[in-house]
Amino acid sequence: MKSPTQMLISQAVYAKKLRPLLPVEAFVPDPSKLVILFLNLAILIMGWAIATSLDRWPVYLLWLYLPLAVVMGNSVIVLLFSSHNILHGSVIRNSRLIHVISLLGLTMLWMPPTLWKVLHNQEHHIKTNSLADPDRNYLYEEPHTWGKWIQNLFVPSAEVNRICLTVGMTTAWSVWNFRNLTSVLLFNRQSVNYVPAAFTLNAKKRLAVTGELIFMLTIHLIICACLQFSLLKIVLSYFLPMSIGYAGLMFYIYTNHMLCRMTSVNDPLLNSVSLRVPKLFDKLHLNFSYHTEHHIFPGINSDYYPVVQELLKVHYPDRMNLVNAGDAWRLMMQTPRHYKDENTFTDWSGKKSVTCPLTQKASK
Repeated sequence: MKSPTQMLISQAVYAKKLRPLLPVEAFVPDPSKLVILFLNLAILIMGWAIATSLDRWPVYLLWLYLPLAVVMGNSVIVLLFSSHNILHGSVIRNSRLIHVISLLGLTMLWMPPTLWKVLHNQEHHIKTNSLADPDRNYLYEEPHTWGKWIQNLFVPSAEVNRICLTVGMTTAWSVWNFRNLTSVLLFNRQSVNYVPAAFTLNAKKRLAVTGELIFMLTIHLIICACLQFSLLKIVLSYFLPMSIGYAGLMFYIYTNHMLCRMTSVNDPLLNSVSLRVPKLFDKLHLNFSYHTEHHIFPGINSDYYPVVQELLKVHYPDRMNLVNAGDAWRLMMQTPRHYKDENTFTDWSGKKSVTCPLTQKASK
């Protein structure tokens, strides 16, 4: 018999119980957060403007640009997280304005907002860490496709090569994006097997995704043109900030769900992880570390995630996965990354059997 902490409870049950305990303003859109998105766009533009003169800097002073590249990398992270909140409706409610602003915010991520709304808001949020979730770990028994091979090679696990992990941190976002884009634009069939769980788009949405990609490509070409297609300028102010930003994103994304068991019922307290991170990162990254809380209330103002967490501690003590960021990463590096069954991880060969560490934690 399963212990109470292992029994599945749906997201709707948590939301119904906790919503009356939250202030009304938690569910009111907060347009002030648009400032955060535009501020970070301005930081990137400023960084590229400064980079136009890098060819006139003495070689021994080029390192002075590196701190700005780090700040620009953080802006890439914030652009995803702020666009993520906008597309969940917690910032503004005007659908046309949401689309235009999120298109600007997601351009540096090469993520068309039309695709994001289906992939993330619909597929991932409704089917979190189930067989039908396109963001889950691959199953061991699934075909050894190129998508599965790349994930096995670069994702943090007990088997990963440290050099491959480093490369993977900076490129995994691009691979994940490419994997989903090609699935819907080239094939658009649920039988596509190089993604963990394929989904389809209707003709109108596929056309919209194509148009948004063309817009993004144009913006990226304009940026490179403004940098005079200079290798020095493009490496330091384009590729380096994006690599830093993508690596920061992937730290959160890897630890959001990939340590968790699979669940046939969407139970955010068992299939999601909330991280304890330094408060500075919560300020910078719009409380994205409160990921379980977000999955219970996707449309809530992110300022209120900590309030939701306190309610969870009271009403569901010892049930949620609340883990220090360092401990979450250590667990990622100690466990395989393929599912053998819903509670068990295994490696590429299928020889290992490691019970999900968070399942063990929940049953204590």
